[in-house]
Amino acid sequence: MASDKKQEVMMAARLMVQAQGYNALSFRDLAEAVGVKSSSIHYYFPTKGDLGAALARQYTDEFMEYLNGLLEQGVDWRDCVAKYADVFRDTLLRENRMCMAGIMAAERPGLAPEVRAEVERFTGQIVGWLARVLSLGKPKMEAEAVQGWAFAVFSAIEGAQLVARGCDDVGVFDSTLAAYRAAGLLP
Repeated sequence: MASDKKQEVMMAARLMVQAQGYNALSFRDLAEAVGVKSSSIHYYFPTKGDLGAALARQYTDEFMEYLNGLLEQGVDWRDCVAKYADVFRDTLLRENRMCMAGIMAAERPGLAPEVRAEVERFTGQIVGWLARVLSLGKPKMEAEAVQGWAFAVFSAIEGAQLVARGCDDVGVFDSTLAAYRAAGLLP
């Protein structure tokens, strides 16, 4: 039962962060959203940093499980990149939300060290996965070049999501990714 409530708290916090940002997250609002006292939130997460780190860690783990599953299923490398981008598009379609790690990264100066570490872990894991996928398509490309390309893809898709959210228009995301493909950044 306690584990269910903790997951409910984490899900509500995740939605709040994706909609309003990490700095706007308050234990009082979170407690109200899940129908408990704020002291109950503190029971699971003594500090906002503890909660933020747990959110980012869970987000990274779930995202990586999905991405690694694509490779385990033998999905073509180009389709893997497209499915990766679709996660960001789908997030926009859910009430114009953002990648949680991306919105946290934008608030880096205000993050507790443990949250920063998890956001950096997200970036490292995702860029590493992208490099692995891109190297499947370009096996003769130098490892350093693949790593740079992976970071560019990561940055481009995060950026496209941010701009589309600011415009409240998923079409901006779609046209931006089409332009990336035409320019050769995306396969």
